[in-house]
Amino acid sequence: MAASRAAPPRRRPRLLLPLLPLLLLPAPSDGLGHSAELAFAVEPSDDIAVPGQPVMLGCKVEGIPPVRITWRKNGVELADSTHSTVLANGSLMIRHFLLDGGGSPSDEGDYECVAQNRFGLVVSRKARIQAATMSDFHVHPQATVGEEGGVARFQCQIHGLPKPLITWEKNRVPIDTDNERYTLLPKGVLQITGLRAEDSGVFHCVASNIASVRVSHGARLTVTGSGSGAYKEPTILVGPENLTLTVHQTAVLECVATGNPRPIVSWSRLDGRPIGVEGIQVLGTGNLIISDVTVQHSGVYVCAANRPGTRVRRTAQGRLVVQAPAEFVQHPQSISRPVGTTAMFTCQAQGEPPPHVTWLKNGRVLGPGGHVRLKNNNSTLTISGIGPEDEAIYQCVAENSAGSSQASARLTVLWAEGLPGPPLNVQAVSVSSTEVRVSWTEPLVNTREIIGYVLHIRKAADPPELEYQEAVSKSTFQHLVSDLEPSTAYSFYIKAYTPRGASSASAPTLASTLGEAPTPPPLSVRVLGSSTLQLLWEPWPWLAQHEGGFKLFYRPASKASFTGPILLPGAVSSYNLSQLDPTAVYEVKLLAYNQHGDGNATVRFVSLRGAAERTALSPPCDCRKEEATNQTSTTGIVIGIHIGVTCIIFCVLFLLFGQRGRVLLCKDVENQLSPPQGPRSQRDPGILALNGAGRAERAQLGRDGKRVDVKELEQLFPRAGAVQPHPRPTQDPEAPALCEETQLSMLPLQGFSLLEEMPLEALPPQDVGPGLPSEGPAAQPAPSGP
Repeated sequence: MAASRAAPPRRRPRLLLPLLPLLLLPAPSDGLGHSAELAFAVEPSDDIAVPGQPVMLGCKVEGIPPVRITWRKNGVELADSTHSTVLANGSLMIRHFLLDGGGSPSDEGDYECVAQNRFGLVVSRKARIQAATMSDFHVHPQATVGEEGGVARFQCQIHGLPKPLITWEKNRVPIDTDNERYTLLPKGVLQITGLRAEDSGVFHCVASNIASVRVSHGARLTVTGSGSGAYKEPTILVGPENLTLTVHQTAVLECVATGNPRPIVSWSRLDGRPIGVEGIQVLGTGNLIISDVTVQHSGVYVCAANRPGTRVRRTAQGRLVVQAPAEFVQHPQSISRPVGTTAMFTCQAQGEPPPHVTWLKNGRVLGPGGHVRLKNNNSTLTISGIGPEDEAIYQCVAENSAGSSQASARLTVLWAEGLPGPPLNVQAVSVSSTEVRVSWTEPLVNTREIIGYVLHIRKAADPPELEYQEAVSKSTFQHLVSDLEPSTAYSFYIKAYTPRGASSASAPTLASTLGEAPTPPPLSVRVLGSSTLQLLWEPWPWLAQHEGGFKLFYRPASKASFTGPILLPGAVSSYNLSQLDPTAVYEVKLLAYNQHGDGNATVRFVSLRGAAERTALSPPCDCRKEEATNQTSTTGIVIGIHIGVTCIIFCVLFLLFGQRGRVLLCKDVENQLSPPQGPRSQRDPGILALNGAGRAERAQLGRDGKRVDVKELEQLFPRAGAVQPHPRPTQDPEAPALCEETQLSMLPLQGFSLLEEMPLEALPPQDVGPGLPSEGPAAQPAPSGP
């Protein structure tokens, strides 16, 4: 089966109907993220109540009357009763706050104020009401013994709502807070520095709040005589604890250090940022107090105890986490939209930890689904194809562990008289693997003002936000949708547009594109050895979803039949063929298949002969390395071995082939070992002819731009084993003389010498080969080297 083109990438939503005007009429708004028709001026706040005492929750609403105000507790509407009453201003009065017990439900819980008028319904932020409590002490102060001049520390811990106020008594008398040696920390710690004998006594911790007052067990402090005065390393008795607070609270980071001499306590941030000075103070000898904390105060704080005048120090650290209630950076704005169009609300909130955003429609939680979409972590609410039922007040509620906040906006749906009805008889028929034809008939009523249709398209399995549109002229009642994916179900519906707005949507219809065989896969071949091939291609995991995979065939090119198919999963991307004939040329075919059949194959031809020949050859020599060795050791040139000489010959031939800049001189043993006996003109004319031929050959190459033919090179340098007679110099400058390679291979070691290239201009006229003109002054003969 012939394979068609690959599936196209996902298409972006587009709207190709510029003639469809949208009526973007903003509704009135106060600019603070509230609908002017109905909004809260005062919302209830968290509170702590005393059992048996009255509780008042404030709520004030502004809006177009009549406005009805009710209250919810834990999401359930509260009915008016003698126990709780909604006042005329909207506030809730609980006459006698109750806890569990006595058969009556507890008044603790989350309360919301609900306001409603003809434009919609809004819900206030949640206000949590808790009962004031006081537990027993779970940490009592312990008896302590200290030396004069030393440090004493007492601690007590107790839980309560609101947070208890901690004070201390000595011998049943409140401690004088004006004494600089006594430091009281809000978390229930008493520090006494510079101990004296009169500090001895019994200490009590006193905790109080609106619920109760409690006194801890007594703890005795005994102050002994002064210490020996010996040196003591700095030591941190108590370091800072990890704290989690809410903005505007006070952070107390404790640090108590001892040593002799008394260490100096300093504070820093682990991230290197400055601590600052505003709202920062130090209590006692090293406790860090941060008033009115903000999110920027979060971090790791390091307490360091330093011995004066030295670098000896001890450190302790604690992490401060400051949380911030959710607050809005961008409020939703009230809008008006024509029926059938799309409405969008955006709200962005910040806080620490990052708040979670939910949306309410007339007080009820609104989730994604149908024509409602939530994007960007719920910060964007989109309602497509709006109708009268979508007209409401929408609220954005941001909430985290530190608190919650809400903002509201109203959607007004503009319904124009005389809009057309929905298009009828919508049908979709698959035409090919990538095309579907959609047809319809015009609406029954109000068709005169129709200016066009918009076809809405999406995959049936995709969410509505991935829908895209294509526009169609008013005189066309069918449209061919192309660039679709094969074997895929799509959903279609259509709307008619007029200058005043869009009709309601037609009934949706479904259609699936036809299937097709896969396209040819890309294939590359790598030779791993003389008998092994590695085949590489891109994996296609989606083939498994369509009952598919890959099929592999191979054969020697000289044979008629293939070996295969070898079936491979779609996720596989390579396969090795081994035990092949090293002398053969192979044909390899790879194709993809699915339930619709086999696709076209990708074919590759590969030869293993070259790999076998390369394996048989000995490793190439490193001519540069050999040349470097020759330069550093003249002795090696004289006493070299036959294998090295053979390597040099091969390298010289290679250089002569590629550059024509090196000359191999064939010399007799006697001439090599004895000084020159005559002028250069008496030397071997064959060598001179070779130099002359190379010069003429380069001149000819410069004239006609052609390179020496391979056959010409074979004539110049016949293969080893081909014995030829010694050539005589020719009169033709284009026919160079030959230096027989076979003769060279039989010479002893002393019969070879590699001389530096000398330009022809340096040769005397009588040294130039026959038939070549003289091009320069005579040069002195080069002495023979060792």
